[in-house]
Amino acid sequence: MKKIVTRQTVEHVAAVARLDLTEKELKKLEQDLNSILAAFKILDKAPVKGVEASYHPIPVFDVMREDNIEKGFTPEQALGNTDHKERGFFKGPKAI
Repeated sequence: MKKIVTRQTVEHVAAVARLDLTEKELKKLEQDLNSILAAFKILDKAPVKGVEASYHPIPVFDVMREDNIEKGFTPEQALGNTDHKERGFFKGPKAI
């Protein structure tokens, strides 16, 4: 298997990610990354002529409903269940 990721690349990525890897971990990570990238090289050979790019597994459509105007509450109805009101408004805690 041809190496795609070099030891220096693995060490650089580990340093940027602030990972303190042992020699064994560096070697294993280099092998794993090369195996993963080799698998993607195989996928690159798959025939895709005439196939559209698929960014979503299911069709995406607009799920918005029509904006229908409805009658709202009157101030008396809105303030009807609270004791915390003053001059026709909700009364909240004092902000300093």
